[in-house]
Amino acid sequence: MTKYVYAFSEGQKDMKDLLGGKGANLSEMKRLGLPVPDGFTLTTEACIEYLKRGGQLSEAVQTQLKSQLDAFSKRTGKSFSSDEQLLLVSVRSGAKISMPGMMDTILNLGLNDENVEKLARKTNDARFAYDCYRRLLQMFGEVVYHIPMKAFDTYFNAYKAEHHYDNDADIPAEGLKLLCEQFKTVYMEEVYKPFPQEPLDQLLEAIEAVFKSWDNDRARVYRDLNDIPHNIGTAVNVQEMVFGNSGPQSGTGVAFTRNPVTGEAVLFGEYLLNAQGEDVVAGIRTPKDISTLQSQMPHVHAEFVSVAQQLEQHYRDMQDIEFTIENEKLYILQTRNGKRTAKAAMQIAVDLVEEGVISKEEAMTKVDVKSIDTLLHPTFEAEALKAATVISKSGLPASPGAATGRIVFSAEAAKRQAEAGEKVILMRPETSPEDIEGMIASEAIVTTHGGMTSHAAVVARGMGKCCVTGCADLEINTIDKVVTYPGGQLFEGDEVSVDGGQGDLYVGIVETTHAEHSEAFAQFMRWTEEVARLKVRMNAETTPDIEAGYQFNATGIGLVRTEHMFFGAERLVEMRRFILSSDTETREHALNRIRQYQTEDFAHIFRLSGARPTIVRLLDPPLHEFLPKSEAEIRSVAEQLNLSVSQLNKRIAELHESNPMLGHRGCRLAITYPELYVMQAEAMMNSVAQLQQEGLKCQPEIMIPLVSTVEEFTVLKAKIREAIQQIEASTGQSLHYLIGTMIETPRACMIAGALAKECDFFSFGTNDLTQLTYGFSRDDAGKFINDYLNQHILEVDPFQTLDVAGVGALIQHAVDQAKATNPQIKIGVCGELGGDPQSIYHFNQMAIDYVSCSPFRVPGALLATAQSVVESGR
Repeated sequence: MTKYVYAFSEGQKDMKDLLGGKGANLSEMKRLGLPVPDGFTLTTEACIEYLKRGGQLSEAVQTQLKSQLDAFSKRTGKSFSSDEQLLLVSVRSGAKISMPGMMDTILNLGLNDENVEKLARKTNDARFAYDCYRRLLQMFGEVVYHIPMKAFDTYFNAYKAEHHYDNDADIPAEGLKLLCEQFKTVYMEEVYKPFPQEPLDQLLEAIEAVFKSWDNDRARVYRDLNDIPHNIGTAVNVQEMVFGNSGPQSGTGVAFTRNPVTGEAVLFGEYLLNAQGEDVVAGIRTPKDISTLQSQMPHVHAEFVSVAQQLEQHYRDMQDIEFTIENEKLYILQTRNGKRTAKAAMQIAVDLVEEGVISKEEAMTKVDVKSIDTLLHPTFEAEALKAATVISKSGLPASPGAATGRIVFSAEAAKRQAEAGEKVILMRPETSPEDIEGMIASEAIVTTHGGMTSHAAVVARGMGKCCVTGCADLEINTIDKVVTYPGGQLFEGDEVSVDGGQGDLYVGIVETTHAEHSEAFAQFMRWTEEVARLKVRMNAETTPDIEAGYQFNATGIGLVRTEHMFFGAERLVEMRRFILSSDTETREHALNRIRQYQTEDFAHIFRLSGARPTIVRLLDPPLHEFLPKSEAEIRSVAEQLNLSVSQLNKRIAELHESNPMLGHRGCRLAITYPELYVMQAEAMMNSVAQLQQEGLKCQPEIMIPLVSTVEEFTVLKAKIREAIQQIEASTGQSLHYLIGTMIETPRACMIAGALAKECDFFSFGTNDLTQLTYGFSRDDAGKFINDYLNQHILEVDPFQTLDVAGVGALIQHAVDQAKATNPQIKIGVCGELGGDPQSIYHFNQMAIDYVSCSPFRVPGALLATAQSVVESGR
């Protein structure tokens, strides 16, 4: 019979698939002898079965649950009905993969009208007992019955206002007792049924609520954002309550074994006295720094430091630890690998290697490829900051980065305006899991409450979003949509700038500057090159892009798109003259001018690349892309070229194609107009000859696009070689170069063996190859691809991630055939998939030599190649 319920003593850390991350780690800490409150875990299999049964707990699960509850009661010596040893529990979710704030928690379960009095008598503290009860009524109502928290807050805030209480902790026992009665009426008002008084009913409903919450909207959004499968389910952890709200010698906190923002090797965390666990991450009160615990409870602080060190050494990674102090006794409620910024991830990985805790190979797995992008984004320019008007400097730097945008006050507004193309800054008193879609849509998040471990901070760091929390000198009014700060007011739509690295806010748009990379970043990237098998080149033709790519350790250029060089004003005139003129002399004159431009362009690119390989793709798009489109532009071009408007329109009509993606483009264009490719080859090799005379080495690689037959390639290769031989003869230089093709049609894949005999290299153009394999237009697929994804017709967008079964199979076939007939051939990938981590994993399994991507994706691609080696062992 399937086992659905495990005591903490029956599990271990390797059982995350079954017990979830939290349950497995609780079991592991129990095994290590750490002070963990006892409990048990309902497995992910129980969740999956529950959902498959349409929201019904099976008899097997219920039977095992009751049996485990009896054993749990015996171990603790407590029960739900005992007068002296009252059992109260927490119910928490815990998926295999950490999903902070995305799932639901209930504390103090087991309290009812009778048991709250027992707790008051046992502790001799009625205020504490009723504080626990009101929290249960709120959490249970929100999680299980989906009662809006504002329904409870209305009573709560009204009571505080009437009695002039600033803090929740000021409310006396009589007030909390009254609030509990009011909260019970909320159940009748909102869901027309009473709060359940039977503890076992509470437990069953709570467990079911956690299972249901696996499928709630915000959990699905978080999983989509982080590529977490939807079918793994969540476990449920039932754990004996310990109380951080039982007085001034009690408290609750969250701490990281290293700074999750910078990576510095210091304990980093916060705690609240006389509070329960959710108070810290909810951001309702601003907590104290963990270091102050040393003066308040020295022995508790010392014990916690020791536990933190033990857990980090055991898990070989920075840990995020939740703890509670009950009357100066420490309890550990959770540990997990801590969420961190990209900067911190780099620093921690490097430090752990240098401390001898992990290997370089293991370090590769400690940094998320997606997070590297956040290190490459700009920061605010120092001089611009000096002149900027300060809104606030009181905030906490919760997640680094520089962001500008227009203020919005709700997740809905953020999403709506972002979809309309606006950059927005989400400003809230605090965020909650319901705000996840708005947080995704925003450039930055700002809150007035909460600390460095609040919901806003943790989720923003995980997403790589700029975030500032705890701006105590701001008042954010989401009803009137106004922010009041010491110098004035701001309204929805006003522009602001947010510095997540410093915790500062500024009026208006502040200029930015490029990111600076730490020594840890440089060291880590050197290690990725040591571990990786695939080389990473860049797709680039402009000076800033080429310089950036080489700064990020690209090994060469995998794609220079020469068509981008034709769109300067003067160049476009000459290109149009070549296309539209009917007499040979005018066409040759235009071609000569273009040759001069191209020679200058190529000389500049090769000078930047030096001896590193540089692939130049010859002209690829159809000619009509260079022609005017609007009537005004047509009139202007006709005048420039001394043509009549009717002549120009006639020529435009002649060049029009019904399906240009499959039309007269790429090598097909050069079969009709061979002088185009000859001109480009001459420009390229003239520039190489010029640089060689200066003593510079170059490694040009000439790529013929869209080849589908061997004959297309050999005809054009012969013309290119003939032109280059003439340059060698006239300059007296021996010019070294390669000629290869871009594999981007299914037929090219099928005849790759024959093509490889003629080619020095292949480069897979995955954009066109995907279009032609599926018959999808990449430009139009966005209109329907989401329907395919939502209905699981496709699991991934094939233009973003390799379609292994289709496009991947074609590439694999082509690579195998090419290497069989030409073992020396170099093979690369230069489409969008060349920078996608999942795709890179599959390319690493093939006999491919390099991938090429945009310059700012190079570090991520390098890390993905290294991770592929570590994960696959090759």
